[in-house]
Amino acid sequence: MFISNAYAQAAAGGDTPSTLMSLLPLVLMFVVLYFVMIRPQMKRQKEHKAMIDALAKGDEVVTAGGLLGKVSKLGESTIGIELADGVEVQLQRTAVVQVLPKGTLK
Repeated sequence: MFISNAYAQAAAGGDTPSTLMSLLPLVLMFVVLYFVMIRPQMKRQKEHKAMIDALAKGDEVVTAGGLLGKVSKLGESTIGIELADGVEVQLQRTAVVQVLPKGTLK
């Protein structure tokens, strides 16, 4: 009585974009995201893993905490680093950030 009926209007007679065309910007953004962010991160992870696997006794390294030292012991998941004469710490292998050239530390 007080409320009138509401009817849906038919779509205007125009071109309706296809589903593929409406998803194209989303797919394009994912492709750009992959090449700009995901792929370089995977490359860095692979290089870091190769560096950690190649560690040898006597290598001079920098840790994530900023400590500089020589590798004195190698284990499966840990390494011993000699920071100074008689000072040795145990760290996880993943804590090594960089391998320095020989002779950097004196």
